Amino acid sequence: MNPNRQTRWSRPRVLVTGGAGFLGSHLCERLLEQRFEVLCVDNLFTGDRRNIRSLLANSHFEFLRHDITFPLYVETDAIFNLACPASPIHYQFDPVQTTKTSVHGAINMLGLAKRLKIPILQASTSEVYGDPQVHPQSETYWGYVNPIGPRACYDEGKRCAETLFFDYHRQHGLPIKIARIFNTYGPRMHPNDGRVVSNFIVQALLNKPITLYGDGSQTRSFCYVDDLIEGLLRLMKTSPDFTGPVNLGNPSEFTIRELAEMILQLTGSRSPIEYRPLPADDPRRRQPDITLARQTLQWEPRVPLEEGLRRTIAYFRDLLQEEGGLPA
Repeated sequence: MNPNRQTRWSRPRVLVTGGAGFLGSHLCERLLEQRFEVLCVDNLFTGDRRNIRSLLANSHFEFLRHDITFPLYVETDAIFNLACPASPIHYQFDPVQTTKTSVHGAINMLGLAKRLKIPILQASTSEVYGDPQVHPQSETYWGYVNPIGPRACYDEGKRCAETLFFDYHRQHGLPIKIARIFNTYGPRMHPNDGRVVSNFIVQALLNKPITLYGDGSQTRSFCYVDDLIEGLLRLMKTSPDFTGPVNLGNPSEFTIRELAEMILQLTGSRSPIEYRPLPADDPRRRQPDITLARQTLQWEPRVPLEEGLRRTIAYFRDLLQEEGGLPA
């Protein structure tokens, strides 16, 4: 992503697929702050116009409703491919479409990048590691994934997308970047996406039981959204010789039980904890090795979990009040 690239726009133009989603909307904001033109593309399956409401009046921002499983004919100087439902509740709702988004969507975006001869970044996922047998997970680990399980539409879809990116790179010399994103949280998460942070916060604010799957000993590593977006931007700006994949996430590991207790404390909630059976193929441990990101991008997360949760809780409190779920 070269700000000095010759372009017919007053600023270099960047395409963000999935741009009205949780991560995409934050990325669009940061790109505008850095003086790029932004074309935000989203089919609004999980994205939300509210996420980009404050950007619509910006003359350097354009929104296009489009499903990337169909070809897209636009002009741009770089592509961030973030389009795909990322929470189990959403990607399992229509698993065939999820696979199509990862695979057909990647083919369409790679074809566009190839025609325009521009760099393209793929938002991959820690789910490519499956239920890992190596801990923590580094980029050299090939993963342990069930190819026919209920999560496979997302896990294998993203793995296939990585394959396509590298084949386009090897066969056509396409400049690619691949980021493997670990659990990320923050404002603009969907309140009903089934992810653990949003689930716990909404349940705590409404004083409903905290639904904890399994015994709560499974672990995750939570990265605040601002840190993650900084990592994506740094990755896109690295030398074309560096393709990744590179892990982007927070190496600080917490049990799900610890997360629930922290949210209960920060919200002052009276919610009890309710234990439920662990879903099929749910990873027991998840922690990124970010050595490569530290060395190559000079990047590591800066926002501690407690501070990030405070900001996220404030967002959900305002959202629930706006929707009438909480008294003002």
